[in-house]
Amino acid sequence: MGRYILRRIVLLIPTLIGISILVFALMRFLPGDVVQVLVGAEAQITPEQRATLYRMFGLDAPIYVQYLRWVGALLQGDMGTSLRTSQPVTSIIAGRMPITFELALFSALLSWIIAIPLGMLSAVRRNSLMDLLTHVLGLIGLSLPNFWLAAMFLLITSVILRWQPQAEWVSFLQDPWTNMQQVLLPVLSLSAALVAVVMRMVRSSLLEVLGQDYIRTARAKGLSSTAILFGHALKNAAIPVITVMGVQVGYLLGGAVVIEQIFGMPGIGWTVLNGIYQRDYPLVQGAVFFIAIIFVLINLLVDVLYAYLDPRIRYK
Repeated sequence: MGRYILRRIVLLIPTLIGISILVFALMRFLPGDVVQVLVGAEAQITPEQRATLYRMFGLDAPIYVQYLRWVGALLQGDMGTSLRTSQPVTSIIAGRMPITFELALFSALLSWIIAIPLGMLSAVRRNSLMDLLTHVLGLIGLSLPNFWLAAMFLLITSVILRWQPQAEWVSFLQDPWTNMQQVLLPVLSLSAALVAVVMRMVRSSLLEVLGQDYIRTARAKGLSSTAILFGHALKNAAIPVITVMGVQVGYLLGGAVVIEQIFGMPGIGWTVLNGIYQRDYPLVQGAVFFIAIIFVLINLLVDVLYAYLDPRIRYK
């Protein structure tokens, strides 16, 4: 088991190196840079003043030198300083990440609490009315974009119900009731598609497992349906479901950018998007790389769960 985990950790290194190169390069491919955004099209500055600005922001060096400087600082735990606010990128991420983390946590938990029981019922009662209803629910969840749901929720609550949560963000520790009101609509908007995906995956995985020979043998031995489902089928059907869940959590922690923009939630996705608009290279690079680290760690956790659920995997 230890060797299996060690191999997975070693494989993360080239992944993170590739992500760092990709993020750094993609930001440079965007038209314009932070100097042009700051100066604007109408401002008149001399070439000497423009060169001074580039030198001040560290953009006068060749691109490979800029990359090596950034990576060297990363290895020392320094993600750089925002070109717009002069704040350390680490402190900006630390201030924004709890908002995205809360949104991701509640969205994932809500979707799993609804999707897993419905998927199990649909698989156990195949071709029944319950199965038909879950099929319809899944299709609706997959068909409605989360940004459209968010807009409809805002329309219903503000125009029809005449209710809106407080505009300024309040953390859960400061005021739990106000915080719950603020995250309610974003969580519902994000959860719809997540419920549909997890539910359909649970159903298909369970149906495949319930058709295996060892399940028929368990039935022949007289085991109850509950014992078969929870003692034999569910654990073996969990691997593809856990894969989907891991991807979903990584996506949510990466920042549901559209939802954060619609509801004005200053999370990590909102921060990255505004950093792209402003060509704030250190902020975008640091935030995206931090998200990538979280994503690969979640994948590592999923791999460890694979090995726990199926001991054959750890010997491959």
